Amino acid sequence: MAISQTTLRSKAASYSVLSESTIIANSRKLGAKRSAFLCHSHKDEDLVKGLIILFQEQGIDLYVDWKDHTMPETPNGQTAKNIQDRIRKTDLFLFLASANSKGSRWCPWEIGYADSSQKRIYILPTSDGISSYGNEYLELYPRIDIGESKATNMSGYAVFQPGNTQGTWLSSNAL
Repeated sequence: MAISQTTLRSKAASYSVLSESTIIANSRKLGAKRSAFLCHSHKDEDLVKGLIILFQEQGIDLYVDWKDHTMPETPNGQTAKNIQDRIRKTDLFLFLASANSKGSRWCPWEIGYADSSQKRIYILPTSDGISSYGNEYLELYPRIDIGESKATNMSGYAVFQPGNTQGTWLSSNAL
């Protein structure tokens, strides 16, 4: 089951109340153990803000290019070099699958670079209530998705290996 975009937008509501420095401080206080490059479409800013909160709660810092003040105003060769550098420096690579990222010119290039760099890649499939996105990559890479445990009656986010229906609860240690 893909992550609901409505759920991410709801989580994003707390982003606007928190300042950037508060988000970073909270992440450090929780003992951020990992960093991740988030591949996404800039048109999905509302979804990204929800993911920033979600991953911060798990002790994972997300690198988001539009928050990076060293990026050029207009994308160019330096933009590509900066992105390559950030992908190399982070522990993980996350791909936010949406209609917008599917149509992006940059996202396929970024995932290709991460793959060729042998970076640990995880797909974040989403659903907008009509369609689900990310299916084309689910057989290649692990995904972070909604998980449920009938034994404990719990639900939350879990990491699923390709082809598996049973996952491991999301934490910085699971990635």
